[in-house]
Amino acid sequence: METSSSRQRAATPAIEIEHLTRHFKDLVAVDDLTLTMRRGELLALLGPNGAGKTTLMRMLCGVLRPDSGAIRLFGDAGRSLPRAQRTRVGYCPQALVIWRDLTCTEQLVLMGEMFGLKRRAAHARAEELLRVLGLEHKAASRAQSLSGGMKRRLNIALSLVHDPELLILDEPAAGLDPQSRILVRKVILGLAHDKDKAVLVSTHDMDEAERLADRVAVMDHGRLIALDTPAGLKACGQACGRVEVLLPGESPDRIDAAAAALDGLAPHMVQTEDSVVLAGDASVAEGVRGRLAKLGVEPAEIRLRQRTLEDVFIELTGRRLRD
Repeated sequence: METSSSRQRAATPAIEIEHLTRHFKDLVAVDDLTLTMRRGELLALLGPNGAGKTTLMRMLCGVLRPDSGAIRLFGDAGRSLPRAQRTRVGYCPQALVIWRDLTCTEQLVLMGEMFGLKRRAAHARAEELLRVLGLEHKAASRAQSLSGGMKRRLNIALSLVHDPELLILDEPAAGLDPQSRILVRKVILGLAHDKDKAVLVSTHDMDEAERLADRVAVMDHGRLIALDTPAGLKACGQACGRVEVLLPGESPDRIDAAAAALDGLAPHMVQTEDSVVLAGDASVAEGVRGRLAKLGVEPAEIRLRQRTLEDVFIELTGRRLRD
């Protein structure tokens, strides 16, 4: 039977961020960011390199202190994460953080004891996590002998030892082979479906974000520029369809001319090395054929497809490469 305290717990957001800002000298890494995340939610954090994603995550788990603004975790407010709350958070950084000379079991037990687990409970938790993440056959192996994908899965296991209520994963699928990615995705989804937990995941993999996330937050230059469900983002602002005009073999000048001829035909257009992509449907495709025929350009193919999360991301953040 659900009690008033359990209802109140479920209603209390996992994360409330208000006007959070963090500078590194002259660089504004996180800029006046406000965001709320509920329990039972998986939120995917997208953004180009340098958008501020990792800085935000490090502030949420108490590694960095904000310059201004407030973080409220599970209803407790503070300028930064209170020390008493840190045991409720699990953080898996993008860079591997493992003890190379310890076995998988030894370092999971050590991490469990650091979080206050008794040795027997830490051993039981280590066995469970090694099994869940497909590492039980490597329990007695030193971390330095593991493959890159196994090290990544061990890194994730270390963030889960203390059964955190909030799990923060920075690029958890980086370097994983397809089989490992499927396994990690299954583990993450299982955690996200627990109504008492919340999962925040940063990723550059748009397909992964669309598969995993209840909502997607897009950051750029330290600011939150979009927040919605994957379906909501794809439906917002632009036509839902895409018309791809494939022009392989054409010279750059001819592709530039084709793009100029198509400009204004659709509310959004992106030119690539050998194609032009427009927002629109079959009627836009017909317009494309007419304009290119007048120009004397014969495309290899005109392809209709649905708007993707990657399309939205490029529209919001641009095509310029980031360091």
